[in-house]
Amino acid sequence: MKAINFSFYSLLIVAMVGFTACGGSDSDAATDEARESLASAPTKDDATKPSTKAASSKVASPTGPTTALNFGESSFDFGTIDEGEKVSHVYKFENTGKEPLVISNAKGSCGCTVPKWPKNPIAPGESGEILVTFNSKGKTGKQTKRVTITANTDPAQTFLTITGQVNKIAANGK
Repeated sequence: MKAINFSFYSLLIVAMVGFTACGGSDSDAATDEARESLASAPTKDDATKPSTKAASSKVASPTGPTTALNFGESSFDFGTIDEGEKVSHVYKFENTGKEPLVISNAKGSCGCTVPKWPKNPIAPGESGEILVTFNSKGKTGKQTKRVTITANTDPAQTFLTITGQVNKIAANGK
């Protein structure tokens, strides 16, 4: 493992020095970065030490003005479908705040759940829609999928849920 770490960091230094030799505009900064990278590189002994850095799963609060978002419904049950079918549902919302609503991201809990959201700001008092499509290919049984909406709201994340039952299709299609 030491040989791999040493080789990686040696390659990193050579790359940074090569960059500065090829016309990089801030050669001193690049060299300093390489030194800092080596100084902060984990060692074999670090693997046995308990981590003092807390893993942060907290989402940063919006930095600009915030607004409010109100969904008519935040969950949808699609009932029972057969494996391989796709189900879509439109979640309607309204910007109930005093600032334009900007949805910066919408992400499904897995690749089978895909949201489509408005990319342009939604004015106060205006409405919008988020289309969520669930693909049941390779999924069977009770399904509960979550979509995380990140916007300039407080809190920054809002959650939508799509649930239902997926019946397994027999190998012969019956």
